[in-house]
Amino acid sequence: MAHKSSLNNRPLEIRWHGRGGQGAITAAKIIAAAAYAKGYRGVTAAPSFGAERRGAPVSASTRIASEPIMVVSQVENPDIVVVLDHTLLSYPDVTQGLGKNGWMIVNSPLSPKELGIKCECNIATADATKVCEKLGLVVAGLVIVNTAILGALVRATKIVDLPTLEAIIRERFSTNTVDINLAAVNKTYEITRLAK
Repeated sequence: MAHKSSLNNRPLEIRWHGRGGQGAITAAKIIAAAAYAKGYRGVTAAPSFGAERRGAPVSASTRIASEPIMVVSQVENPDIVVVLDHTLLSYPDVTQGLGKNGWMIVNSPLSPKELGIKCECNIATADATKVCEKLGLVVAGLVIVNTAILGALVRATKIVDLPTLEAIIRERFSTNTVDINLAAVNKTYEITRLAK
């Protein structure tokens, strides 16, 4: 695991940024469940409540630790930031608190360098939107990228392995949608571009 040393001292903290309807909160819960399945005894996933309308910016937090966690507040100094919609990069709070060894995972057709993010962090990009459009992961005109972006997160950070993530997705999704979501994860994993 990429962040094993941080788990000895404190939880690994992930902050998710998306738009209402994209599934950021579900993604936060799925990665927490996958970490628990890998043996981490401390996992939490919490939404941040604000304007809860489709398309409005939303955030969520995930914490992963070797021991049980009692903290459920929002993450302020994340080890990882996952951005489900690259247009949210214009908001200053998206990159706030991310340390120099942290990871920024962005759903974008641009390469990490082309994003022009001003931070001393590692950056990974993948065009999860394009993957999901091709697969038909669209609900009421909105492309649902939450499972796809998990492929980029796993590729960049190795928090969990793909088989564990796939097992959790099989548990959480109906038989009608599980294959398409697994395809989204795997395709996005393959196309993820990394810059350290």
